[in-house]
Amino acid sequence: MHIAYTMAPGRGDTDLLLHQVAQSIIRSGYRPAGTAQINTERPDAGPCDMDVLVLPTGPTLRISQSLGREARGCRLDPEALESAVGLVQARLPESDCLIVNKFGKHEADGRGFRTVIGEALAIELPVLVGLNALNAEAFMEFCGGLAKRIEPDAHDLERWLFSSIASKRDVAC
Repeated sequence: MHIAYTMAPGRGDTDLLLHQVAQSIIRSGYRPAGTAQINTERPDAGPCDMDVLVLPTGPTLRISQSLGREARGCRLDPEALESAVGLVQARLPESDCLIVNKFGKHEADGRGFRTVIGEALAIELPVLVGLNALNAEAFMEFCGGLAKRIEPDAHDLERWLFSSIASKRDVAC
């Protein structure tokens, strides 16, 4: 089972890092399935807009709701997230790996990308997940503690993905 995760320290840093890694993988000729999150600051309307690029070529979906400047609740649009999940799931069979921008609250609660991650592992695709401390315990429980932690360094993440993809291909031959 090839599953790894990374946790970058700053707000939005994991999103930027995994987007960079996904683009590098694509430039190298691989076909990742998954999502890369792109945040757009909104100085006039509160927190950033959250969009995900469905890998490898789109579309880009807005997964946040505009709840107003003073809103404090979760801004995630569950319907938009599930649309992204469906698009990613359809792309798994022709993909080399799965990159999921975040194992978040929905995944911790058994929804979101949780099933797609399981399906990718079942067909022996390497899986790379972004994680935050809030959902780390649920993620570790989900993967039975078998996920490899990789420091938030693009070269280390790319090296792990390249190596995992190569070992999957060697087994298939």
